[in-house]
Amino acid sequence: MTLSAHNLWLIPALPLVAAAVGALTPRGGRTLAAGSALAAMAGALVLSCLALSTALADPAAKLVHNFAWFDLGPAALRLGFLLDPLAAFMCVMVTFVGLLIFVFSTGYMKEDANYKQFFCFLSLFAAAMLGLVIANSLLLLFICWELVGLASYLLIGFWFHKPSAAAAAKKAFITTRIGDLGLLLGLLWLQHSGGTLLFYDGGAGALEPAVLSSLAGQTVAGGLALSTVIGLLVFCGAVGKSGQFPLHVWLPDAMEGPTPVSALIHAATMVAAGVFLMARVYPLLTADALAVIAFTGAITALLGASIAVAQNDIKRVLAYSTISQLGYMMLALGVGSWVAAIFHLLTHAFFKALLFLGAG
Repeated sequence: MTLSAHNLWLIPALPLVAAAVGALTPRGGRTLAAGSALAAMAGALVLSCLALSTALADPAAKLVHNFAWFDLGPAALRLGFLLDPLAAFMCVMVTFVGLLIFVFSTGYMKEDANYKQFFCFLSLFAAAMLGLVIANSLLLLFICWELVGLASYLLIGFWFHKPSAAAAAKKAFITTRIGDLGLLLGLLWLQHSGGTLLFYDGGAGALEPAVLSSLAGQTVAGGLALSTVIGLLVFCGAVGKSGQFPLHVWLPDAMEGPTPVSALIHAATMVAAGVFLMARVYPLLTADALAVIAFTGAITALLGASIAVAQNDIKRVLAYSTISQLGYMMLALGVGSWVAAIFHLLTHAFFKALLFLGAG
């Protein structure tokens, strides 16, 4: 069995439906909220495995399904879904690690009064991340990107009666918005200069040779290629989401949420989004942009590791370790080792989730 690009929307749709069930379930419906969340993640995992088998059957192919969202006079705002090995592997990682964290959460949160809301927020988090992964449009990716930020705010501040948790949620939300402003500017500039936000569109996509050569031929003040500037603006979003220096300050405080939230943020979802974004737009990145990414990643890796060895709280050690490992991933992307960066992203998700769950 295979899964076509036309049906990719089913993967994020399942946890999104589970989030709606959790939100609409009466206060006493704890079992229904948790059961629907687990069933949705299990179903999404099965669909992700089918997508992976489809992608690996022809690894060089980019299977896309583009459609018009709405018309703007002579132009149409188009979105799309993309299936390739990168998207498929990320879907399997998010759903598999996410399912394990969901199972752990059923026991960890069983005494919490807001049990069903917790699974509603977790499912929204997973749905947003899966939508981000399969997006063939920078606009759709940005919408899901902001939903990931919203879900992280709700989960980090889940125990909002604690002042420290409320402050940590606000800190994470505001800090990542700083980076997201750069991503939004890059998105708008790409639409203005490239004429499209679709990654692949039968030769006319933003990551295909015709548009890339057009962007490379345009310069801004200082003689920089326009593609360099757009790439660095997009990187600003990744700096915020993936805890890169200097926007790393929110990540250690994200542990104020329940332990399953820490595992999900530090492993399978939020921090992985920034690395995934840079891997997705890799053809857009020039040598100058890659040098900045590598330099930022190297500083982050060294800084995170140096702070980690001075901590005496196990979860703070793991948090700064995450910052350091994300720095390594960005460094690998910056020096051209795309495969190593994604391999480390996938392996890190598994062991870091287990470390956080083990730490309690």
